[in-house]
Amino acid sequence: MTVLPRLLLIHKHGTSGRVRFLCLSSGVVAFKALPALSALRDEDFSPTIQFHPTAVVREAEVHLGLAEGAVEPVADFQAWVDTPEGDVPVLLAAFASIDPPFAAADRLHGRFIAITESRQLSEVERNLLRRVYEHVLG
Repeated sequence: MTVLPRLLLIHKHGTSGRVRFLCLSSGVVAFKALPALSALRDEDFSPTIQFHPTAVVREAEVHLGLAEGAVEPVADFQAWVDTPEGDVPVLLAAFASIDPPFAAADRLHGRFIAITESRQLSEVERNLLRRVYEHVLG
């Protein structure tokens, strides 16, 4: 069984460096919640396959109603989540606009959150956000 990659979508402000995460009703992993009993794999986990983010990023743009190029993959980030269905890759992409696309988030009943607003998320999602935050801000 092939498990499709999931995506974390962020907006990083160009001058302030403020990082916000797109949070949908299903959580921060777009566009389908991770199953119960999921666990984040260690950073040194070495899967047998790798995923290229282009198709997943384009699918996100279409889902959000954004133009091609509005979402860009973030290089060198890939996390793996151990789920009952198998290992799920989680890729990272960033909105290319100066401001977050608030209207697109609203259409999907989502919002942009800071990492400090992640308490309501699952432990796996909070750990993913922490890993992304460290990756993006170095």
